[in-house]
Amino acid sequence: MRRNSFQSGSLRLLASSCLCVCLGLLVTACSSLPPRTASLPDGQTGQVNVRGATGQVSAQAGRSTLRRLAGEGQGDLLTHHLQTLSASGDTDLIRGNRTRLLVDGPATFTAMKAAIAQARGRVYLESYIVEDGGVAAEVADLLLLKAAEGVKVSLIYDAVGSITTPLEFFDRLRDGGVSVCAFNPLNPVRRPGYWGITHRDHRKLLVVDEDAAFTGGINISRVYGSSSFGRRRAAASRDSLTDGWRDTQIELEGPVVPVLAKVFESTWRDQGCKGELGTPAPRRGAAEPGQRVVKVLPSDAREPENRIYSALLAGIDAAQVSVRLTIAYFAPGSDFVQALIEAARRGVAVELVLPGRGDSLLALHAGRSYYTDLLEAGVRIHEMQHAVMHAKTAVIDGVFSTVGSSNLDWLSFVTNNELNVIVLGDDFGAEMTALFEKDRAASEPVTLEAWHQRGLHLRMFEGMSRMIERWL
Repeated sequence: MRRNSFQSGSLRLLASSCLCVCLGLLVTACSSLPPRTASLPDGQTGQVNVRGATGQVSAQAGRSTLRRLAGEGQGDLLTHHLQTLSASGDTDLIRGNRTRLLVDGPATFTAMKAAIAQARGRVYLESYIVEDGGVAAEVADLLLLKAAEGVKVSLIYDAVGSITTPLEFFDRLRDGGVSVCAFNPLNPVRRPGYWGITHRDHRKLLVVDEDAAFTGGINISRVYGSSSFGRRRAAASRDSLTDGWRDTQIELEGPVVPVLAKVFESTWRDQGCKGELGTPAPRRGAAEPGQRVVKVLPSDAREPENRIYSALLAGIDAAQVSVRLTIAYFAPGSDFVQALIEAARRGVAVELVLPGRGDSLLALHAGRSYYTDLLEAGVRIHEMQHAVMHAKTAVIDGVFSTVGSSNLDWLSFVTNNELNVIVLGDDFGAEMTALFEKDRAASEPVTLEAWHQRGLHLRMFEGMSRMIERWL
């Protein structure tokens, strides 16, 4: 979600759009992305470390894990992408996890509330937007209930993303025993020493004890009150901007959960948040409940290189068969677009599902300013019209999949804290591919012939949006 969740309709849109412009003016001109590196020499790899429930496994056990993963299918492609991931340095992979794709708000909030209801020791919740109505209010009531039961509940919300949520809402949570922290408050007096108006927390993360964790694109917002699928295209109207957004979340169980908990705890400490963090209750069930191998990719705007950007760019450069991206805000800069173009020209099937409508027209048209070059190179583009596309997912060669909070835009790359997970293997890749195909079927193809026929006013809007894309 760009700058609003339509809590108050046009009021939120107006306030957030003005704020977006102000933030853009404050972003320094020197903000930049790391240069696109050339292809790495054959055989240049780093160390792949495999961890499990008890820490790093032996070299033999690690090789066995990777052989099993390759045995899911497309083993050569998996090995190729493991080498690509590790070429930039050591790669920590976490084995023994169970994953579940959650599509849209109803499925996601049902699963998240069920997990919270089972909490016995701690709940961590981090979200760019936290609202005070609809499904968001239901989550808040559940947090208060768990706090009253003695569970340590900690909440981080972004001060810009949640700008229209009344402070009284967060005061009610505090009064009910929830530890609440605003990321980089707009008013520096509220927490002196932690003020960075262009540095935002765009992550979406829920951790319950060491039993379950969730991440993806879904904010704690009322726009997720219904599913995007099953909505009649003929009924696509302004209502699709206020409800039924198309988004993806991932639920994880296993050794990756405490790793994600540490991501939250790092932010809590860095922000000087007040309140004691809880101790997790003993893990329910098996220590390694599944076969999924996962890599956690947090990014921090203060770091010199965005790990999510670099991993995705390297994955596209290494692609041999297919690249399928489902992205909410697509204004990634010329290097990233060139990587997609080069992949398509060397015969890789490159397909994008992008928004056809949304809450940021400038971001929408900045992405469209690249369409001509992409289409001429053979990239297939589809736009979703019946709902607001807000997912941030990728599946490359069917073996490298990622779900998370990061868009393909400058805000995600250089000013936001983001969080993605990479899931390796053919089995999960098949799930991701099936979901992509479902999204593609629900979207309208953009053809080069039709694109050439668009009006002059649209071309001018695209040109203007491209000029300011690094502030969108």
